[in-house]
Amino acid sequence: MEQKLGILGGMGPQATQVFYQFVLDRTDAVRDQDHLPTLILSDTQIPDRTQAILSGDTRELYQRLLRDAKLLEDCGCTAIAIPCNTSHYFVDRLQGEVGIPILHMIRETARELASQGKKRPGILATDGTIRTGLYQKECAALGLDAAAPDPETQRLVMSIIYDEIKQGESGSREKFAHIDKAIRRMGCDCAILACTELSVFSTYHPLPPFYLDAMAVLAQRAVRACGYPLRTI
Repeated sequence: MEQKLGILGGMGPQATQVFYQFVLDRTDAVRDQDHLPTLILSDTQIPDRTQAILSGDTRELYQRLLRDAKLLEDCGCTAIAIPCNTSHYFVDRLQGEVGIPILHMIRETARELASQGKKRPGILATDGTIRTGLYQKECAALGLDAAAPDPETQRLVMSIIYDEIKQGESGSREKFAHIDKAIRRMGCDCAILACTELSVFSTYHPLPPFYLDAMAVLAQRAVRACGYPLRTI
């Protein structure tokens, strides 16, 4: 059976583009036919995940995610990757209604941190991801103490995500420098880029190994899940 990756994207669209590039970069290929067949669904009309979750009105959002996941399944995809951290609030529920594997970016990132021997990761994410405890839960299951930023630092994180990257800008290095100092002062031994807009930020402003990009972890797992060889980068 031919493997085909389905990307449920559009959250945001630039992050979806970067994610596909991550998949290409991590595939050990020398010709077109060596790459993983991929179907990209960039559904830019999916409601804002943070707003929906924090308001408690998630029905429209969930139904749209489910419709898109089933569409990818119907189109012959054998695995689904969702390059949006906050939407993983729904992934286990979606998995119960979809017959192909949905790769769990947050769970896989926690596993990667544990394999590296990390103990206290900082979480750089949307308010929705932070308040629902998505990373805290998955990290705690593996004995990691995931730490959320203080409120002032979290406002800077949200500003980079919503005021800059989602509006087509490259993101403020000055704001990120403040975030970096705050996370390190908290005693974190690493930090997670736990929003795909921050993954986009890192393509403009390369970051040190202290930062683990959850979207890069997802790309690597997607290549492996579909049985394609990984390229070391």
